[in-house]
Amino acid sequence: MQQIVEIMFRTERVDYFVNSKHLEIEPDMQVIVRVERGEDIGRIINCSVHNDELEHKYQNKELGKILRVATEEDIKQLEIVETRDSEAHQKFIELEKKYPFEMKLLDTKYQLDGNKLTFFFSADGRVDFRDFVRELANEFKTRIELHQTSGREDARRLGGLGICGKTYCCVSWMRKFDQVTIQMAKDQNLLSNLSKISGPCGRLLCCLRFEDNEYSHNRNEFPRQGEKISYHEQEMKVAKNDFYNGRIYLVADNGENEVITLEMYKILYGKNKRNPSNKKNNKYSANKE
Repeated sequence: MQQIVEIMFRTERVDYFVNSKHLEIEPDMQVIVRVERGEDIGRIINCSVHNDELEHKYQNKELGKILRVATEEDIKQLEIVETRDSEAHQKFIELEKKYPFEMKLLDTKYQLDGNKLTFFFSADGRVDFRDFVRELANEFKTRIELHQTSGREDARRLGGLGICGKTYCCVSWMRKFDQVTIQMAKDQNLLSNLSKISGPCGRLLCCLRFEDNEYSHNRNEFPRQGEKISYHEQEMKVAKNDFYNGRIYLVADNGENEVITLEMYKILYGKNKRNPSNKKNNKYSANKE
């Protein structure tokens, strides 16, 4: 079985390559790989990755190859390329002033062999930059790629501290962004103040995704929000579930509130659900709407 390696490039793109030469590699090592338009340098994230999708790509020869571990010459070339990055960055800003659209240039990266130059920018809405790309191609004499970033990508590139006081997760350890939905915030009872669960990127905090599995597991043991339960011979509605503390908040039509524990709910309803005949044996009763 071929060794498939996960590699991150200077553009923060992650891709997979085959270690066909059986090179001695380790995480964080820089290697030279064959890409679509030549050679580029990347950092190893994972030395051995296997799944059905990657195996299928390998069988169809869709994965590139690691050519060599980066040499001193490659590192010197990288230093030259980084200088060219800065020069291209400034030139882009000068040329962009002639055009009517507004875009904020965030980063500029050359491929190691100079065969491709990528500009990362943010802008409000879509930007028609076809004429601008042609001018850039004439100026730099290489393939030009303009990549409009998302708010999350902007936060990763600019960096900073989150509300927890630590470096953004997307900067320190996250390799890719997973979808974070408003349903996750709802399940965690965090919809009361959206500004507090939004990151500097303007999107929902990635923390919601990290804790979602735990809440999803607990959610199966709790009643649904809005479900009606008969408690103390009074019909009450589930107003909120506190998954973390194991509590269920109930409210009646007359405004009366009650709080019961998950254990009590299981006694009132959970066991009865499996054996409805047990209802008459409880001093409380619980019924779904």
